[in-house]
Amino acid sequence: MSPEEIVDGQLAAYNAGDLECFLGFYVEEVPVLGFPSGEVIADCSGPAFRERYRRLFEASPDLHAELVSRVRHGRVVIDQERVTGFMGDQTRTAVAMYEVGEERIERVWFVEQTDL
Repeated sequence: MSPEEIVDGQLAAYNAGDLECFLGFYVEEVPVLGFPSGEVIADCSGPAFRERYRRLFEASPDLHAELVSRVRHGRVVIDQERVTGFMGDQTRTAVAMYEVGEERIERVWFVEQTDL
């Protein structure tokens, strides 16, 4: 699969709330980092990844991420998303960068909100 197809697959599984399918698009010990700080998002990397998304899917039955825009640069896919139904009724925007290997997402960065 292409990097876009892999990222599309995880997005579809996210929107379906299908934890096992969603996790199948990531390497087992996926590092999740803030950008540009590079700091590990502690409750979201490696073994905590499964638990974080299990809790999110359970608490957010109407969770849906709409792809607003996408850029691909080599094996990196950058998505801007509008997320509704987060933790019940919250709406959020997010920018996620996915480093995609041959078969799975190997690293994720979430762009940190900054005040200008």
